[in-house]
Amino acid sequence: MSEHDPEKIIETHPLPPFLPKHAKVLMMGTFPPPAQRWSESFYYPNFTNDMWRIMGLIFFDNKDYFLDVANKSIKADDIAAFLNDIGFALSDTVYKAHRLKGNAADQFLDIVEERDIRQLLDQLPDCHTVLTTGEKAMSIACGQFGVRKMPKPGECVVVEHNGQPLTLYRMPSSSRAYPLKLEKKTALYRRALAPVFGLADATPEA
Repeated sequence: MSEHDPEKIIETHPLPPFLPKHAKVLMMGTFPPPAQRWSESFYYPNFTNDMWRIMGLIFFDNKDYFLDVANKSIKADDIAAFLNDIGFALSDTVYKAHRLKGNAADQFLDIVEERDIRQLLDQLPDCHTVLTTGEKAMSIACGQFGVRKMPKPGECVVVEHNGQPLTLYRMPSSSRAYPLKLEKKTALYRRALAPVFGLADATPEA
């Protein structure tokens, strides 16, 4: 399918970046799942995605803290209020894309336009840590910051933005399709967030 194929549907990211002005960290995925998979209109909206279970474990030792389990949805308002309170920004690395298979899989995502990560960071003067939630998101970030060797999942590289060091983490995907147990994913995210939010760097009990 060519770029100018009239049947090629280009999607624009439906959500604005979530940018508390005092944010200390910016977490970036790739592109949201199709709308029919959403439980709420917010980032990581698919109930089966483990992102909000990971955050519930890290900050409240409760994987269901940010979930409405009975209705199989995320508590978007509670999540937004909490993230705004602690200074935790969200966006995605892709602004416009074409889904080759009509699903959320990164490997079937044809990127049309990337988000400008530096432009987002210019709005977050206190943010010196970026977490990318998957290989493709990290690949985009590496391209924008001139990083030639991508770190392994859970590891980071230090780059520069506006003359200041910026720690760029490659995190494991929170999708259930990524073959890593929830507890291990949580431990990696906790390790990255611990120095930012003064958390104990400990692996949650299984």
